[in-house]
Amino acid sequence: MLGGCAESFAALYDRRQGGVYRFALRMTGSEAFAEDVTQDVFLALMREGGRFDPSRGSVRSYLYGMARHRVLRRLERERAHVPFEDEGGAFEELPGAADDPFADLAREELVGLVRQAVLSLPTHFREVIVLCHLQEMNYAEAAEVVSCPVGTVRSRLARAREMLTGKLRALRGPSVGERVIKAGQAI
Repeated sequence: MLGGCAESFAALYDRRQGGVYRFALRMTGSEAFAEDVTQDVFLALMREGGRFDPSRGSVRSYLYGMARHRVLRRLERERAHVPFEDEGGAFEELPGAADDPFADLAREELVGLVRQAVLSLPTHFREVIVLCHLQEMNYAEAAEVVSCPVGTVRSRLARAREMLTGKLRALRGPSVGERVIKAGQAI
């Protein structure tokens, strides 16, 4: 790819673009921004690919590091973090039935709340949650991306988990089923 082979670049893009996009999306919550970051990362790779040093880490870590820097710059310009607002106590225990429409609704609601909770974390905690849990990187790979020791990744991850647990516990309220039944009774 560094030698100018378009096929090699296309293969690298096909292999890594989805992960870079998902990282940016999970860090910002914006599809448009995730698309911009992904495009910018690969354009920069074409222009400045010679800056990649395989002795410092993998291509994957290099790409995530480039995406991380672009995401952090935008987040610093726009906001410190996304506010986390209670949407009427929507967190609940999920029913087990697979075809239950209430279970589907509850699952969608829970996923939305977890996404919102992750976006509300301060950036340095959010990035380790995204890298380790959502992008499935190990501690060493995440440490490469964020340029810090493995121990720092571990401690940030532990603190981020505590923060997420606290945010989600605070939202416990009536279940989706209870709210639907109450709404039906009101009609």
